[in-house]
Amino acid sequence: MIGLLLTAAVIFPQSGDDQLRVERPSSSSAAVRLEDVEVVGRPLDSMISDFVREVAAPNNGRGLARWRDPVCVGVANLQREPAQYIVDRVSEIADNLGLMAGKPGCTPNVLVVATSDGAGTANAMVEESPRTFRIGGSGMDRGRESLRRFRASDRPVRWWNVSMPVDSDTGMRAVRIPGDCSGSCIKGFEMAPVVPVFAASRLNSQIVDDIFRTIVIVDVDQVANVTIQQLADYVAMVTFAQIDPDSDTSAYASILNIFTQPADAESLTDWDKAYLAGLYAAERGHVSTRVARSEIVDAIRREHALLKNEEEK
Repeated sequence: MIGLLLTAAVIFPQSGDDQLRVERPSSSSAAVRLEDVEVVGRPLDSMISDFVREVAAPNNGRGLARWRDPVCVGVANLQREPAQYIVDRVSEIADNLGLMAGKPGCTPNVLVVATSDGAGTANAMVEESPRTFRIGGSGMDRGRESLRRFRASDRPVRWWNVSMPVDSDTGMRAVRIPGDCSGSCIKGFEMAPVVPVFAASRLNSQIVDDIFRTIVIVDVDQVANVTIQQLADYVAMVTFAQIDPDSDTSAYASILNIFTQPADAESLTDWDKAYLAGLYAAERGHVSTRVARSEIVDAIRREHALLKNEEEK
């Protein structure tokens, strides 16, 4: 199944109920702004820290991952117009984050699959190609229990990110995966990547985490009340960051709320943009995940200051 989806992922038309409507968001609606948090009476720093703590979901024992490679978006089981819109919109957001978009004809590493049976499709994909979801290397996914919830979920949209610990300087893989071997395959060092250490430190590591695959499954029967832009931006948010599917962001104006509070966000909000900008601007390599998250908090705080300055002009 996955192989067929990958080879025909950019446009794979279906008929009947699997067609997602294309509705452009109204330009008259007021945008939800990050600076509006001041009216709720909570300290700004507290809200920012809580937001980052709520949504961030790094793999067990690993730091927050982000994309490095060119992003190639494929959409399966939608008609041409909504499929192309999602491809273009997610690619546009990738470009805004400083990422390269894959060239035409590239093999998708972001696969969006529309279906009328989210759980059934998820189960079929995992059964058909389990190594696509869990390669077997340490720290590359969220684990067996998370995959079970991914398969059993009744969410309108479910997603699965796969990341890789890599050498921050070269981008080369820094973890052994099943089947790795070089030389005689007898000694331990012949079965794992060798990463030359250029600066030993107890506070920093040259090993960082790169997302290299995201699979998003959209249950079309459950997304009928959102616009195509809301859906595309939601897909982008869960693609470019490791977002906790169980996070409660109801206290924040976020695209992550569109299935419970669809009027809150026509597109990525200032909270969402600041979070992604902070993630991709943060200095990586901190051994402490607390330090890494604090950099994202600082980035959101800077974005808030910029928005306030714009408002006061």
